[in-house]
Amino acid sequence: MASLRIKSRQWIVDDDDHIIIGEGRKEIFEHIRETGSINQTAKVMRMSYKGVWGKIKATEKSLNMKIVDTDRKRGTRLTKEGEKLLEKYSKLKKACVKLDNKVFEEIFGQMQEDSEKK
Repeated sequence: MASLRIKSRQWIVDDDDHIIIGEGRKEIFEHIRETGSINQTAKVMRMSYKGVWGKIKATEKSLNMKIVDTDRKRGTRLTKEGEKLLEKYSKLKKACVKLDNKVFEEIFGQMQEDSEKK
């Protein structure tokens, strides 16, 4: 039997199931933090500028707060709220992966051990 592992993804959504943040938006926010540019973020992620901008605006609309600040002189950066959202999502993701792995091992661990004995 092949070695098994679990892969899972988490999204934070609003009451209407609109995505607030998930892996894709996390990546967008991280690239904005690194590059200071929506345009560069779009290029790195192989997305259109409009696509990246639309995801940012959707998150801001759902939360009713500014997540990304754009300024011609200073460039683009995450706001304090954007930094907090990214930090909290990263913590949530890490905790979920840890718990997912624990539950997976509890449920599938014996199955893998039995298969290895054969």
